[in-house]
Amino acid sequence: MNYKEEIIHFIDQVIAQSHYERMDQGYLFNQILGLVGEEHVDDIAKASDDQLISLKDDLVELAVQNQRIDNNQGARDILGARLMNFITPPPSEVNRTFWQFSEDQGTEAATDYFYRLCQENDYIKTKAIAKNIIFSSPTEYGDLEITINLSKPEKDPKQIALAKKMPSSGYPLCQLCMENEGYFGRVNHPARSNHRIIRLNLANEEWGFQYSPYAYFNEHCIFLDCAHEPMVINRNTFIRLLTIIDRFPHYFVGSNADLPIVGGSILSHEHYQGGRHDFPMAKAPIETPVSFKHFEEIQAGIVKWPMSVIRLTGADKEKLIELSAIILDKWRHYSDESVGVRAETNGESHHTITPIARRRGQLYELDLVLRDNQTSESYPLGIFHPHPDVQHIKKENIGLIEVMGLAILPPRLKPELKEVVAYVLGRKNQMMDYHRDWADQIKQRHPELNADNAEQIVNQEVGKVFGRVLEDAGVYKRDEKGQAAFLHFLQSI
Repeated sequence: MNYKEEIIHFIDQVIAQSHYERMDQGYLFNQILGLVGEEHVDDIAKASDDQLISLKDDLVELAVQNQRIDNNQGARDILGARLMNFITPPPSEVNRTFWQFSEDQGTEAATDYFYRLCQENDYIKTKAIAKNIIFSSPTEYGDLEITINLSKPEKDPKQIALAKKMPSSGYPLCQLCMENEGYFGRVNHPARSNHRIIRLNLANEEWGFQYSPYAYFNEHCIFLDCAHEPMVINRNTFIRLLTIIDRFPHYFVGSNADLPIVGGSILSHEHYQGGRHDFPMAKAPIETPVSFKHFEEIQAGIVKWPMSVIRLTGADKEKLIELSAIILDKWRHYSDESVGVRAETNGESHHTITPIARRRGQLYELDLVLRDNQTSESYPLGIFHPHPDVQHIKKENIGLIEVMGLAILPPRLKPELKEVVAYVLGRKNQMMDYHRDWADQIKQRHPELNADNAEQIVNQEVGKVFGRVLEDAGVYKRDEKGQAAFLHFLQSI
């Protein structure tokens, strides 16, 4: 196809999906021509389909061939976002439409509109997300969810080297700042031309609501403070979380912890994550009911889960906030040497909470996950962190999403697990040595292994390792001593 025809084909789709009209065709042609160039290419391959995103990908390739952009993923993303910005309304219009939907048809209709827009304009990387490997694995805690993350492209060595040479501009301050909306991007900061943020008032504070470009679950979204302030878990956290699920009752919302090791990857900017997904932890039952004096109307208990989770359920939002704040304050200062729980060492605080909120009809439900970021000579990465014998599967921090039972595993596991399958079947393989002990255990546990079931068995064993990962991250262990100590903490409140 001639490149001019390809551009016109793209413009036809833009006009069909935006407020541009047929009169704008010449204007759009010149704008796009200026981005992708016309110098060296007479013919290009036709898009595999007529979808706008596929046509955009073709035009990005044209720009590479025309040497209008460097041949690296960062440059491709920047141009791709600029092209998709043609169908993306300005922030004022997106916000006006969102809140009009919310008023006329309800919040669910508003999020449906915004989510669809972010998919259609390729801010949410639907094609890339589809590459992820997803399966579930039955365990004593229910079916844990496993994702091998293949969606986010890895930077090539040239791009990494270039990024190191670039001085930090200090703008935007981080990837969660409001200033990202419409930002072109650079080699060390992602493209955001087609990015839009919904503004909302949250407990008399200005906050933003956006979707995650590389979503890990359905309608994976982020609520972010408009001010660039560090993450902190306190009473205001519980107020905001319950306010959010009042506004978005079809979503859960939770916060990463606010300490290194047990916290998320971005601790410098206050934010929460949410979405429309029922995680394994949310399905887990209360194993040990408890009650709190002066809060008898709140149902409470220890959840049957590998980590240490307190569940609070009730209709009175203010009572839930008050009790949650009391539990947090008690945990911040609580130690129990009999099980290695220490609130601080050498003046460094170790305790915090990962909170998750959801609606159950007319009731509010809050899960408070106790976290401890101690390290030791034996466990320099964290005492309550995946231990060395499971790090062949998962060695990264255990954040909010994994706490709830969805493993985000590194892309290296896609080829590595294929080699494990070959090994357990006795076939020629190039399995990494760090999988050997685990693979030998799989062979011993599963004499029924054969070519038809080996992959499924290995996947199930990955899920069991993830269960162990969560047990390692649990402050109070699942044995009799650990659960007695957990109950003793709750009785001290």
